[in-house]
Amino acid sequence: MPERRTVALVTLGCARNEVDSEELAGRLEADGWELVEHAEDADVAVVNTCGFVEAAKKDSVDALLEANDLKDHGRTQAVVAVGCMAERYGKELAQALPEADGVLGFDDYADISDRLQTILSGGIHASHTPRDRRKLLPISPAERQSAGADIALPGHAPVDLPDGLAPASGPRAPLRRRLDGSPVASVKLASGCDRRCSFCAIPSFRGSFISRRPSDVLGETRWLAEQGVKEIMLVSENNTSYGKDLGDIRLLETLLPELAAVDGIERVRVSYLQPAEMRPGLIDVLTSTPKVAPYFDLSFQHSAPGVLRAMRRFGSTDQFLELLDTIRAKAPGAGVRSNFIVGFPGESADDLAELERFLNGARLDAIGVFGYSDEEGTEAATYENKLDEDVVAERLARVSRLAEELVSQRAEDRVGETVQVLVESVDGEEGAYGRGAHQAPETDGQVLFTTGEGLSVGLMVEAKVVGTEGVDLVAEPLQGSLACPEEGVR
Repeated sequence: MPERRTVALVTLGCARNEVDSEELAGRLEADGWELVEHAEDADVAVVNTCGFVEAAKKDSVDALLEANDLKDHGRTQAVVAVGCMAERYGKELAQALPEADGVLGFDDYADISDRLQTILSGGIHASHTPRDRRKLLPISPAERQSAGADIALPGHAPVDLPDGLAPASGPRAPLRRRLDGSPVASVKLASGCDRRCSFCAIPSFRGSFISRRPSDVLGETRWLAEQGVKEIMLVSENNTSYGKDLGDIRLLETLLPELAAVDGIERVRVSYLQPAEMRPGLIDVLTSTPKVAPYFDLSFQHSAPGVLRAMRRFGSTDQFLELLDTIRAKAPGAGVRSNFIVGFPGESADDLAELERFLNGARLDAIGVFGYSDEEGTEAATYENKLDEDVVAERLARVSRLAEELVSQRAEDRVGETVQVLVESVDGEEGAYGRGAHQAPETDGQVLFTTGEGLSVGLMVEAKVVGTEGVDLVAEPLQGSLACPEEGVR
């Protein structure tokens, strides 16, 4: 009988990393590994790291050190780093963090079982040498699909797999294994990014933009529905570019109704939208398709034209407000969230005031605010006119306070509305809660029910908003209000 091998995956960072972890879990389970929930119960702890900003990198290092501590007083024998930080720094991370028994890049994912077995057996797998992954694919998007077959693209595993590779759930299953029982799951729509924002290093280690085939996205969604998933969230570095390498930049508009028609799926949510790439047809589909959430995760980053140009982005306060007016003319209750960077090199007091003007007029449901800091390898790190750290910190605190006030006001605006809520937890002590169409997982607040009676996880219910707690809504379930398929999430 084969020796029992156990592995736990610890995931940090964004929803894209969560998809990658579930693909790694599918590969490992298909090769006989037993997946366990907690690192202390595993022979190998695999930490899927984030390499986006300094705070996320610190969290990743802390998670690796915490897992390493288990080797002294638990079952854990090896700790392995994967994910964006491992891909971005490779040998450098391995040298700086000898507590990690292995640092594996994306190219190792297809052979993850062999890599872990080597490390568990006391062998050494050389950490990879980082490279600019943008150079692995042709410059022309039209040429990428054929070239991409030999490039590691986490989260892009095909749905129709050869015998012996698919998980036990069936031949239609993707190479993916759910790591929790949530009624919500992310689906990778694409990988990489062709934009060259001066503050962002992601394209250098995630590569150029490449779409997944619609058939794979649909197949994976059907499989997730069979696992009990009720809401899918489409994720990538830039969903508005989906299809450009498949010959149809409007492919998302065609795909969304097909995803919404999958049996068992009650809501489809699209994340990561670029304001400069929004088009009327996409707005129409997002605001009028049953079961597609009228939800706009728009990456504004700032609104002062001079700062945006320095970021190598486009737009202005008035252009962004006009876009929001267009969206709300079609769906008055649409959810909108965004992130912003303050203290960017050269940002003036007038620029900050312009950003505040936008925030006051935008009526956003959720706002993330970050203080600028240099990211290694980015154009902005070479800029002059850097602001002092104390100035950045003061502006961050100022805009964060404003953001907190504004999202609380926006939540209060929804008192009296009827919302469709996907129930995500029903607990006798903590109560019941879920999310409305304007609330994405983890980032946008939630709906707290006044009662959990008659509710169950995965149920889509109609509820009336009767109060707020900051960004969260308090809502009373309307009896007998199970959402009809035709009504979707309106």
